[in-house]
Amino acid sequence: MPVSKHYTGLAGYSHDPALAPVQAGVLLVNLGTPTAPTAKAVRPYLAEFLGDPRVIEYPRWLWWLILHGVILRVRPKRSAHAYARVWTEQGSPLRSGSEALADALQAELARRRPGPIRVALAMRYGEPSVRRQIEQLQREGVRRLLVLPLYPQYSATSTGSVFDAVADALKLLRWPPELRLINDYHDDPAHIEALAQNIERWWAEHGRGDKLLLSFHGIPERYLRAGDPYFCQCHATARLLRERLGLGTDHVLISFQSRVGRERWLHPYTDATVRELAKAGVQRLDVVSPGFAVDCLETLEEIAMQNREFFLTAGGRDLRYIPALNDSPGQVSAMAELVLRHTQGWLEFASDYDADAAHARQLAAKARAVALRGRSG
Repeated sequence: MPVSKHYTGLAGYSHDPALAPVQAGVLLVNLGTPTAPTAKAVRPYLAEFLGDPRVIEYPRWLWWLILHGVILRVRPKRSAHAYARVWTEQGSPLRSGSEALADALQAELARRRPGPIRVALAMRYGEPSVRRQIEQLQREGVRRLLVLPLYPQYSATSTGSVFDAVADALKLLRWPPELRLINDYHDDPAHIEALAQNIERWWAEHGRGDKLLLSFHGIPERYLRAGDPYFCQCHATARLLRERLGLGTDHVLISFQSRVGRERWLHPYTDATVRELAKAGVQRLDVVSPGFAVDCLETLEEIAMQNREFFLTAGGRDLRYIPALNDSPGQVSAMAELVLRHTQGWLEFASDYDADAAHARQLAAKARAVALRGRSG
């Protein structure tokens, strides 16, 4: 029995639509940012961020009362002031820096591989959302998707929350793409090398301080006791970086920043550490934040401004912040290698990808499916 060109078994619906070109996608995900440095814009961003049960592990009813009854009445104005100190003509440094990194990674993958690979950027909180970007990638023909959270060290509060958002987005799709997730890259050799070279280049230009402080974002200490690997991965990154730089534990220190609330967080705390170092006679302190792929409020305002002031007030002469990797060639190359390692076996990432052969296989597969439906009808 001949097979019609368009099988219409259900109310005239065509089961043979025009073939969209199949692509593979890489979705970078960063934390997110408000749309403007104003209390009005910061409030919904903070509500989404602090309302995430992965971030604050309190009973929901209790935390809702605290968040909406106290925090969101006070904190947006204070946070807006901090954002205003780092806002640029391009807007949020985290947003513009993440976009630059995504563009650079797109170009680097195109240079290394001939296949159709689409790099996109999403924000866990705010826009562009994970859901919106996954839906857009599917419309563009992405059938295989690698998700790369821009957090070198895994924590349930960051990477785990990204995975939640990805799962929520996929649940809404009739035909989700094949999915792979990068859990962390805290000890990736190329990443450690990029960090080390970034520090060495900065020292070559500005000179080396008396000490190097590695300041990671903090989380409540009870999260560590619950099984979160973040603390251990931060220390692993610090050890590998220290060894690569050829420095001892007396010169390279570790601390944790950005704590809020009264409960005990991972320690030593960055603000207390910079004060103690200044009082101990350290005059020039270099600080780098290896947990941040792109510079943001926590690095540009909290470290380079707030903690610099703490250090100077306590008697130090200069605190110098060493920028994050951002869209530097080292970070872009390291991420490209990470992506290629995690996408092995996917046709679009093959070094010998043949577009004509891939399209022919796609047409043949569609023809077989239509023929089977025709025979079953």
